[in-house]
Amino acid sequence: MIQRILIAVAGLGKCEEMFKMLMEVPAIQQAYVTILHVVPPQATADAMSAKLEEGGKILASAVQSVNLDPKQVNVRLKQGDPKDVVREVAEEENSDLIIMGSRGLKRLESILKNSISQYVFQLTSRPMLLVRDDVYVKKIYRIMVAMDGSDAAKNCLKLAFFLLKDLKGAQLFLVHINPPLSEKGQEISTAQPEQDPILAPAVAEAKKLGINYRCVTANGRAGEQICLLAEDLNIDLLMLGSPDRRPSMAKSLPDLDRLLGNSLSDYVRVHASCPVLLARTIA
Repeated sequence: MIQRILIAVAGLGKCEEMFKMLMEVPAIQQAYVTILHVVPPQATADAMSAKLEEGGKILASAVQSVNLDPKQVNVRLKQGDPKDVVREVAEEENSDLIIMGSRGLKRLESILKNSISQYVFQLTSRPMLLVRDDVYVKKIYRIMVAMDGSDAAKNCLKLAFFLLKDLKGAQLFLVHINPPLSEKGQEISTAQPEQDPILAPAVAEAKKLGINYRCVTANGRAGEQICLLAEDLNIDLLMLGSPDRRPSMAKSLPDLDRLLGNSLSDYVRVHASCPVLLARTIA
């Protein structure tokens, strides 16, 4: 369930726009929301004072934009490194979902240009909804969940069922990507996707809950196929599990595979044509 949402705002308005679309989902409408703006360290006291004043205006604009009952909103203006502060506030608030903007930086670029959203995702166990600066945010009716049998994917499916509850006119797209048939073999399978062993349990649960669904299977590289299908199917929200496979002693350190752009979640967050919700189940 999503009862507490943290929105990290930077003045661009994308996160607020995404949240407004989320608020049209019945299951979300009673959520308690924290709107956070973080001011990084400045060289002088005057510069910090100016940035804090600017941050106050950004927060005021965000509160006006989301247009919620004041009892549902907590506004926080913090100083510090945004990468650390966002995670700390998410822990303090016990957030069920973090909404952040993303520049969609690739590979080493995300490190060299100090990607906040990418870093936060490495070190949090909480679901994150990433909204790239260049994606068009739409009303949420078509939700796609990429299934692979992992606990993280199953967690994503539970979140999707939660969002789809009582959402009229909505449809769930269950997608499973198999390895390439050959170097060039990347095409949608025509063999009864509902019988796919990865999708079958999800189909059974969707039927039980009365959720309108469609199954799609494909062969190819998972990241590429997921992004192509999201665009072809005109998906409004793409949901993807991202298991944390680091040993327990390394949980406080970034996952270098993801920071270097070698993971499925990294590829999808950069290339998907819609907002991406990434969820993790800690191993």
